[in-house]
Amino acid sequence: MTAHGHFHWNELRTRDAERAKRFYTDTIGWTFQSTTAGDGSTYWIAYMDEQPVAGLFSIDQPRFEGVPESWIPFLAVDDVDTRVKNAVAAGAELMIPIFDVPNVGRIAMLREPSGAGIGWMTPTC
Repeated sequence: MTAHGHFHWNELRTRDAERAKRFYTDTIGWTFQSTTAGDGSTYWIAYMDEQPVAGLFSIDQPRFEGVPESWIPFLAVDDVDTRVKNAVAAGAELMIPIFDVPNVGRIAMLREPSGAGIGWMTPTC
């Protein structure tokens, strides 16, 4: 398990998942395996040497209008609920309600006071 305060995962949010997968396959050598996200959408896990290295999430649905394409890093935290309360009190904005992903962890999407996006998660493993 990743220690508290260390980066745990990175996720690419893109409007053209097929283009992004081709790019990282051709330039880095990643392979991809699809899975179904909790909302029924497709989520791709990138692998290098049979090890998961990143995620790829499509933001081509209308609900993501205005969300920029970007990489989002996720920090491992020991208690996402408590840590988010502290973050909001310190000026961060919780972008969507905290949610659980089975076999992955409890996740929060924040905008820190500077405006940068960051994910915090309490991983299950």
